[in-house]
Amino acid sequence: MFRKNCILMWLCLAVLAVGCKKDLKPGEGAAAAVQPAQVYYTQFSLFEEQNKFRTTNYRKGQLIPINTPVALLKLNSDEAVLRIESSGQLITVENVQKFTKDDMPIAFSKIAGTSKVDLNQFTAAERESILVGQVKTGMSKKAVLAAIGYPPQHVTPSLDSDEWTYWSNLFNRFVVKFKNGKVDSIVE
Repeated sequence: MFRKNCILMWLCLAVLAVGCKKDLKPGEGAAAAVQPAQVYYTQFSLFEEQNKFRTTNYRKGQLIPINTPVALLKLNSDEAVLRIESSGQLITVENVQKFTKDDMPIAFSKIAGTSKVDLNQFTAAERESILVGQVKTGMSKKAVLAAIGYPPQHVTPSLDSDEWTYWSNLFNRFVVKFKNGKVDSIVE
């Protein structure tokens, strides 16, 4: 009985240790490439609501356009705090790992990069949509990623798929359907 209690206690302690929020420091695993206080650029046009952006990538709130300079102030196991350089506004990025299937450093690297996205690689119509965070028929998969970011992986496990599911908000989804690598339709 004593042995079972000891094993149970050790298991509980292990679960607690794994579940505790941990600050990630530069040089620590996948976080090595992420450097606090460095200027980054948003890699797609994202929307924040009440100073928060969830990695489930809802399409409502205030637009933060692609290539917006942001400073990384904090990064831990489930969130990052960014400051928009032009306004000083703070944005908390909340990683919802059960939907993204990514840890915070990977999720952050999809949201922000050390260099701007070259918008010249897209057509004029794609650039227009990207800058306002919208998807339109005829856009390439790469343009869709620049316009609205990554779909949650729990419903779109592969970007090779011809259907990407996004959330407009907590309750409503839409599906971007591709044919020959271009947006064929958007189903709400």
